[in-house]
Amino acid sequence: MQQALDVSALPRVEGARVAILRSKWYADMIDRMHARCGAVLEGAGVAKVDTHVLPGCLEMPFAASELVRRAGHGIDAIICLGIVLKGDTMHFEMIVDECSRGLGEVSRQSGVPILNEVIPVTEIAQAESRTADDEFNKGIEAAAAAVEMIDWNRRQRSG
Repeated sequence: MQQALDVSALPRVEGARVAILRSKWYADMIDRMHARCGAVLEGAGVAKVDTHVLPGCLEMPFAASELVRRAGHGIDAIICLGIVLKGDTMHFEMIVDECSRGLGEVSRQSGVPILNEVIPVTEIAQAESRTADDEFNKGIEAAAAAVEMIDWNRRQRSG
């Protein structure tokens, strides 16, 4: 069951810096996720959003690792947007599993929250419903989680 988030209740995270990693696959759906994600981040006071387009989802852990390594503490969160459609081979499982495992590893090692909104689907209609231009768009959820984690991290560090 889909549930809309009340983004008006999100904390303010003034001055935060967020990176968005997005796959080039299924660009029209990723565009909708990206737009909704960006609007929520802007509404919460995020000061800077850097977007990086990647060849696919498997490259996201490497890109996240490099961003953290180069930016140090200059990134408050990384959001990953992608869609992986199951085909006839085991490629789907390899991509989804390694992307998820790799992003979790980078997040734990770096201390930077990484929000994984790589959507694994068995039918394109599933991706379309999760990226529709409505209040159920998964880009909204990714941004809300990023804002909440930035706020949580700031509160932990301040006291």
